[in-house]
Amino acid sequence: MPVAMMPEETTVECNLAIIGCGLSGMAAALFAAGKGFSTVQTGVSGGMIFASGLLDLMCVHPVEKGSRWMDPWAAIDALSDDIPEHPYARLKKETIKKALEKVVYFLRDNGLPYLKCGENNSEVMTPLGTSKHTYYVPQTMWEGVRAFKEKRPCLVVGFRELNDFSAAQIAGALGERWPGLRWQDVSLQGSATTAGLVSGDIMARDMELAGNLEKVVTEIRPHIRDAETVGIPAILGMERSHEIVERLSQELGARVFEIPTMPLSVPGLRLNEAFTRGLSDKGVKLFFPNRIISWEEADDGNFLLGIGQGAPAKWIRAEGVILATGRFWARGLRADRDRIREALFDLPVHQPEERAEWHHEDFLDLRGHPVNRAGLEVDDLFRPLDRTGGPASEKLFAAGSILAHQDWMRMKCGSGLAVSSAYAAVTAFSKIRG
Repeated sequence: MPVAMMPEETTVECNLAIIGCGLSGMAAALFAAGKGFSTVQTGVSGGMIFASGLLDLMCVHPVEKGSRWMDPWAAIDALSDDIPEHPYARLKKETIKKALEKVVYFLRDNGLPYLKCGENNSEVMTPLGTSKHTYYVPQTMWEGVRAFKEKRPCLVVGFRELNDFSAAQIAGALGERWPGLRWQDVSLQGSATTAGLVSGDIMARDMELAGNLEKVVTEIRPHIRDAETVGIPAILGMERSHEIVERLSQELGARVFEIPTMPLSVPGLRLNEAFTRGLSDKGVKLFFPNRIISWEEADDGNFLLGIGQGAPAKWIRAEGVILATGRFWARGLRADRDRIREALFDLPVHQPEERAEWHHEDFLDLRGHPVNRAGLEVDDLFRPLDRTGGPASEKLFAAGSILAHQDWMRMKCGSGLAVSSAYAAVTAFSKIRG
C-alpha cells in the first residue's frame, strides 16, 4: 500500500527491519545485531508472555500417533523425510543447533540460564499434573527434571493466593508414577482465606521485596519432613529467580525447583524482559507496541514502513524486512469467510482449497486440523513466494509460526522452529546484501 510523504525527522533508517516481537522476531533481532546490521524491531504483543519458558526443539512425530521422541535430532530426520515441505527440512542440523546455542548464550548473559540433557529431550512436569518433553529447560526448573527422573521424595507447594496453580492436582495426577510425591498449600498472608488472590507476575515481583522470601521459608519449612526436593510454581522472582531458588534451597535444606505455570506465564515474561533488555543493550531500536500501518517497496528496493497505533507516527526505511508476525492470535494471519490471508503484505497463503476443509469433523482429531499447517511457503532463503512461485521480494523474508507445513503446537517444535528459521532468514539477508 502506498505511503504518504515522510518528514525526515520522523524517519529511521536501518539495514534490517524485524516485524514481530515473539520468539522468532526477538531471535531475528539478536542475530541481525550480531552480524553488525543496524536493526529496528516493531510489534505489539508476542506470544512469549504466554509461553511456559521451555524451549522445545522437536518431540512429536507423527502427530496422529502421538509418538514422542527422546532424541529430537532423530525426530527431525524422520519429520524431514515424511514432510519435505516442513521448514526444518530446509535447514541443516548444524544450523539449528548453532541458532539455539546463540540464543541460549544470550539469555545466560542476560540473567536467564538454561540447561539441557546432552542432545536429548528432558521430561518436565506441567501445572496440569502431566509431563512433556522439551530440549532446553530454565535452570530454575532443572532440579525438577532430575527429581522426576529419579523419583526422589518431593513436596509440591501451592499458594492459596494463586488460584490457577493446584499442588493437589499435580500430586494426584502424578502419584502413581511418583510414589514419593506430596503436596501442601501455604499462604503468604498467614491465612487460609483466598481473599487476597493475586496473579503470578505480581507474586514474582513481590518475591524480590525485602521480607517476603523469609515468609516463604517460614511457611514451607514445617512441611519438609523427608522431602529431598521442593517444587514451587514459577513465581520466584522476575529478574533474580536463579538467586532466589538457590537461597530457598539453602534455607529449606532441600533442592528447590520451579514448575511451569499457566498463562500469563512468569517464565515467559522473564524471557520477554531478557530479550527486550538485552536487545536494547545491543543497539536494536525497539518500537513496542506499534504495528505497521502502511508500507511501500521503493524503486531502489528498500522498504518504507509506517508504524504507529492508529496512524503512522514514525517511518522506517529498511534495506530488508523479516516478517515474524505469527499466526491468527498474533494477527500475522487473518481468517476471512472465504480464505486465510497474510495480514500485512497480502502474500499468498498455503491453505486448503475450501473453508470446509480447514477442520476435520472431530475437534479432537489426532491428526490435528489442516488449518494448523496453513502459512507462507518460502524458498530456500526463507523468502515468501508470490503467486507465480517465485520470491515476492528479493529482501523480504519470513520466520516462525507464520511458515506453512508445520503444526508447531502438536509437534512440540515451536521454539526450535522460531529460532532456526530466524537465523536462516538473517543469514540469507546477509548473503544477498553481499
